[in-house]
Amino acid sequence: MTNKAFLSLLLLFSVISILLSLMLGSTSISLSSIWGGISQTDTSTSAMIVSELRLPRTLSGFAIGALLALAGALMQVLVRNPLADPYILGVSGGASVAALLAIVAGLGGLWLTGSAFIGALLAMLLVFGLAHQQGSWTSTRLLLTGVVIAAGWGALISFILATSPESDLRGMLFWLMGDMGYAQHIWPLFIILITGLLISFAIARHLNVLSFGEKTAHSLGVHSRKLYYQLYLLASLLTATAVAQSGSIGFVGLVVPHLIRLTGFTDHRILLPASALSGGILLVLADTLARTLIAPQQLPVGVVTALIGVPMFLYLLSRSAVK
Repeated sequence: MTNKAFLSLLLLFSVISILLSLMLGSTSISLSSIWGGISQTDTSTSAMIVSELRLPRTLSGFAIGALLALAGALMQVLVRNPLADPYILGVSGGASVAALLAIVAGLGGLWLTGSAFIGALLAMLLVFGLAHQQGSWTSTRLLLTGVVIAAGWGALISFILATSPESDLRGMLFWLMGDMGYAQHIWPLFIILITGLLISFAIARHLNVLSFGEKTAHSLGVHSRKLYYQLYLLASLLTATAVAQSGSIGFVGLVVPHLIRLTGFTDHRILLPASALSGGILLVLADTLARTLIAPQQLPVGVVTALIGVPMFLYLLSRSAVK
């Protein structure tokens, strides 16, 4: 399959997944009502459900899935491990701690999102600062620092949950497991996603060279240290944006980029946009299942991605040459 055909197929699947998300739920909605809700020409209850509830949630979910998958693809280059995850550097833990503190303080909406984003950025700066002591920055040092910091965030999360009032626990747990109910700010997500894609595409050729090793990249004029800094900052910001909107949603950034590589598309000029589209498709379908499996109740979308991601991860691990 050619590169254009592959990306075109993913675009088609993206449209199908979005339509399924708009149609399915506790109430099934027809295509005519969907169009009426999108075009604002229908004032029926079904059209209002589409325009006010499902469409913002679906588009936000697609953008968040794309952000996580793109961050995962970049993170796997950064730590030179095709099974790396965008949460591996503790960014998600910092966002979770800040968000839980906001919930305890009785804050919600933009305050919750802003707190999570600030927490993610602080975690990013903390890991980067500790890993860069005395200029001895390496991908291994960064990885180990991130793992230790993530464990520390995990301890803080457990402490907050253990000492919080019971009335707040349900909201906290839903946020920690991934809750698309908070993801309503569509345009900032897509602006950051498009910006991330443009920056990633601009350095895609250098990433292709870097995949052959640092010595080869250096001999061909690629400044690997500067490129690693760019990858770290970009992947962390993409992850922070996604986590701030939806909580901790695992396996999207882990499984999707590696699955694209297994199909034979290793050129980062194709891998990066393909990962973004596939991540959006996966999260939209997972959120649709989360809303329909036990409707009218909803599952945290992170539960569904974990149920999908665990068997897929085990399959990919069996196929991977990484030991």
